[in-house]
Amino acid sequence: MAPTKLPSLLLFLFCLYRSSACYHPLDPLTPSEISTIRSIIKSSHLASSKSLAFHYVGLDEPDKPDVLAWQSGRRAALPRRAFVIARADGQTNELYIDISNNKSITSDKIYDGFGYPRVNVEEQTAASALPLNYRPFVASVRKRGLELKEVVCGASTVGWYGEERQGRRLVNLLCFVTGDTVNLFMRPLEGLTILVDLDAMEIVEYKDRRVVPVPKAAGTDYRASKQEPPFGPQTKPGVVVQPEGKGVTIDGHIVSWSNWVFHLSFDAQAGTIISLASVQETENSTHRSVLYRGHVSELFVPYMNPSEEWYFRTFFDAGEYGFGLSASSLEPMMDCPANAAFMDAFYAGQDGRPVMIQNALCVFERYDGDPSWRHTGSEIPGTAASS
Repeated sequence: MAPTKLPSLLLFLFCLYRSSACYHPLDPLTPSEISTIRSIIKSSHLASSKSLAFHYVGLDEPDKPDVLAWQSGRRAALPRRAFVIARADGQTNELYIDISNNKSITSDKIYDGFGYPRVNVEEQTAASALPLNYRPFVASVRKRGLELKEVVCGASTVGWYGEERQGRRLVNLLCFVTGDTVNLFMRPLEGLTILVDLDAMEIVEYKDRRVVPVPKAAGTDYRASKQEPPFGPQTKPGVVVQPEGKGVTIDGHIVSWSNWVFHLSFDAQAGTIISLASVQETENSTHRSVLYRGHVSELFVPYMNPSEEWYFRTFFDAGEYGFGLSASSLEPMMDCPANAAFMDAFYAGQDGRPVMIQNALCVFERYDGDPSWRHTGSEIPGTAASS
C-alpha cells in the first residue's frame, strides 16, 4: 500500500484579509485607515505642493515587547500608527502619523541622504509611455523595420556606480517588441539608451548606439493555450477532496491549521508577512513561539552584462519596486484549487487613495509534493500574459 500523504498548508504570497470582529496590533492598514492618512497629509503643509506623491504607506508596527504583552493579555489595545514616504517639490518626506487618537502627523522629516523612494506604479506607467511620442525613438523603431504599435517599454532603476550625486530621480527605459507573443523579454530592442527624470517626467537622454536584429516571435509564447508538444497543452486542474471539511480556520488575520497558529498580513514593500507563529507540540501543552516576524527581505538580480544598455540591470525587487506592489490577482482553479479561501490586499496609490489587489492571496491545503508555479507579465496593456 502506498504511504498516505499528509496535507500541508500552502500560502501564496501577497495577502490581506480583514475581519471587523477581530483586531490585532499587527493587522495591515485598512482602506479606511489609508483614506484617513491621505486626508491628514492633504490637510498639512504638503497640501500646497502640486507634485505631492505617495511612495509608501504602511503600518508603523508597535515595539515587540508591547505586542507580546498585548498577546499575553498584560496590555490593552495598542495605538495605531502609520509610516509614510511622500515626495513633494523635489524632496522626500518621512512622516509618522497617529491614526487612532488625535489623527495627526507626529513626526515629519526631510530625507537628505543618498537614494530615493521606491518607484510607484503610476510613475512607472507614465514613464513607460514617453518614448511612444518621442520622435527620435519613433525613428529608431522605423529604422529597425518594426511597428510602433507592437513596442512596449518598462522602467528600470539606474543604480549607483560611483558617479557624483546628480540630485535627480532617474530611470532607464527598456523597450521590447511583442507581435505574436507576450514573451516580450525574448524580443528586446537592443542598442538604445532612454533616460527619464521621474520628477520632471521627461526623457533627458537618448542614444541609439547600434541596431541589433529582433528575434522572431515564433515558439516564444509560454502560455499554456499557446504551447505545442512536448510542453503543452497542460492538463486540466485537479481537485483536492476534503470530505470532512477544511482544516484551515481564518479569523481576521489569524490563521490556524493543525497545531499551528500565526498572524498573516500584507505590506506594499515586504509583501506577505507572517508573525507570531507558534506550534502546540502536545495536546495539553501551550503553544511554543517559533517566529516573531518573517518575510522575504530582498531579491537581488544582477544580470552581469557590462554593455552600455545592460550594466545597470541589477534589480532590487523589494527596495526598488516593492514585493507587495508586484502582487497579481490569483486565478481560481489555476493558481488555487476549489478548497481555497481568497483574500484581497490594499495599498496606497500615488495619490494616497487605497488600491485593492483582488484575490492577492489564497490559503488552502494540498498534498505534499504537488508542484506550483505561474508566471505573470503585466507590461502589455490589456493583455493577460500568464502561464
